[in-house]
Amino acid sequence: MPRLIECHDDAQFSLAACLDALGERGFDPADEASVARGALALRRLANDRGFLGDLLIAQLKGRNREVGESSAYGAQSIVLSRPRGGCFLRANIWPSEQDACFRSSGAKTFVYGMPHDHNFSFLTVGYFGPGYGSDYYEYDYESAAGYAGERPGLRFVERSALGEGTLMLYRAHRDIHAQLPAASLSVSLNILRIHPAEGWFDQYGFDLESGAITGVLNPTATETFLRCAVGLGGAEALDLAENFGRTHPSDRLRLATYEARALLLEDAEADQLWRQAEACGSLLVAREAAVRRKALAGGHRALA
Repeated sequence: MPRLIECHDDAQFSLAACLDALGERGFDPADEASVARGALALRRLANDRGFLGDLLIAQLKGRNREVGESSAYGAQSIVLSRPRGGCFLRANIWPSEQDACFRSSGAKTFVYGMPHDHNFSFLTVGYFGPGYGSDYYEYDYESAAGYAGERPGLRFVERSALGEGTLMLYRAHRDIHAQLPAASLSVSLNILRIHPAEGWFDQYGFDLESGAITGVLNPTATETFLRCAVGLGGAEALDLAENFGRTHPSDRLRLATYEARALLLEDAEADQLWRQAEACGSLLVAREAAVRRKALAGGHRALA
């Protein structure tokens, strides 16, 4: 499960002071000194019980243009800072099943009941309320190929909640959690590590009953662009897709090239393409190709 961090401190930081404490060095989960510095900064920010409410009221009144320009808002997340030093700050809202936003939007909008890992590390602290619950698991990312149906050996650790003051380090590619709705409206604060290479490392969804990977949760813009280019039918795009399918270091992108090209082919030609994919040298692509060929053989083109 995420690493529980004992960090007791009564001092308070404003949002600006927290960002100053992180400085240009930011947050690096591989550096213990950086983790300790980030944990202390986040603890002190969480000790300021009024900053987030004040920020939201200022936004609602339209009086805080500077924060508005550097913040982003969604159904659940409030981005509190621009990226700096390889990290940024965020607040997450966790509704209960009784809250109107939960009833109108459903559990999946807030990632409840969707077991997953993360392809980035982050510090988190319970800021308000009893916190979301989690069933925590661990697994060995390096041993997983990442194809749907693969069982990478999930190990159950415990069920617990991110209550007020609880401070944790979620470790990329190790900690899995299936989140449960908070008993009442709750808020957490995060310091998230960001790195350009992280987009090429897969984040997985899981089925806890079977212990299997259900799929990749973080498709890249490169995959989307490639699919669009191939779908438009240009010879150069097809040539690039064929080249990427043979040589690209990302197995996920290699799979995307086969998927994009298969959509342009009749069943017999698509089957031949997937036969080639089975022999491409990637376990992920080979397993997914076998599933596509089975679907074609059974007349289920939509699954291929």
